Amino acid sequence: MTPETRTPPPTVGAGAVAPPDLYGRARPDRMYRLLRPVVEAHLWLSKRSVRRSRPVPAVDRDLPVVVSDRRVEADGVVSLTLTAPSGGPLPPWRPGCHLDVRLPSGLRRQYSLCGDPADRASYRIAVRLVGEGSGEVHSAVRVGTPLVVRGPRTAFPLVGPGPHLFIAGGIGITPILPMLRAATDWHLVYAGRSRATMPFLAELEPHGDRVTVLTGVPAAPELLARARPGTAVYACGPPPMLDAIKAHWSGPLHYERFSPPPVVDGEPFELQLGPGGPVVPVAADESALTALRRARPHTVYSCQQGFCGTCRLNLVSTTDSMLVCTDRRPGRVVLDVGDR
Repeated sequence: MTPETRTPPPTVGAGAVAPPDLYGRARPDRMYRLLRPVVEAHLWLSKRSVRRSRPVPAVDRDLPVVVSDRRVEADGVVSLTLTAPSGGPLPPWRPGCHLDVRLPSGLRRQYSLCGDPADRASYRIAVRLVGEGSGEVHSAVRVGTPLVVRGPRTAFPLVGPGPHLFIAGGIGITPILPMLRAATDWHLVYAGRSRATMPFLAELEPHGDRVTVLTGVPAAPELLARARPGTAVYACGPPPMLDAIKAHWSGPLHYERFSPPPVVDGEPFELQLGPGGPVVPVAADESALTALRRARPHTVYSCQQGFCGTCRLNLVSTTDSMLVCTDRRPGRVVLDVGDR
């Protein structure tokens, strides 16, 4: 085949060459003469508006808030309503967003927003008692407690028109609740150890038979019984539930973990805590963070899934760094632990 040469279309704006008229004559037609000044004026105004526009504020801003309400939602679960100290509007958010919350002790934890995205006056999060950070929320955070949050941001966005099947396990209901407000064609399967441990059941009652509540440890076929061809499945819950769903569902699947994924097919390696420092072995089935905290229990961490960056440590004699919650390196890694 011989190559085909295409003549680029004439540019529009100052200095543009007028295209020929409909009969091929090298003169602009009447419509071009009328439209050219309008187009040039529009381009000039567009460039002017771009120069005057303000930069978009960074998402990861420190945002002071205060706890304006605290409620027990289920056994071991409390919800916190957060408002601006001034009473003004908070930054907007979408279903699937979470906040990075800095607690009074300095610990950082991530909690899903589970309120109404249309409510610009407050944020709502819910916290199950499972560890050090949640223990502080349950024992020390009360109405009037000032906090600092970052975000909102999301790694679990709601996309597409549906149909949607939402599957929530326990506290995994929190990112799902706002999605129910935004979706139209949906069904929710909500599983938990018992109804007493499942928060926000009362909020779901008005949805009637669009919600299936399961207790105990339901198998994947039961969780996916409402999935139809073309359904997008959104799941949030404990790793065993998510792993079972992934093994049984071949359609579109979106999921979020509330705990770190297990280490699979890992290789053992070693951490050295500074040049000449102690060497900490990392087993094939554990994270570097788990091993590091045996030697340095005060090591800071947060999400344990690699997206918040709290546990990032620099490496000695290199410009590289390591997220000790998820990263693995062969051989021996020398960490610049400093005072951490």
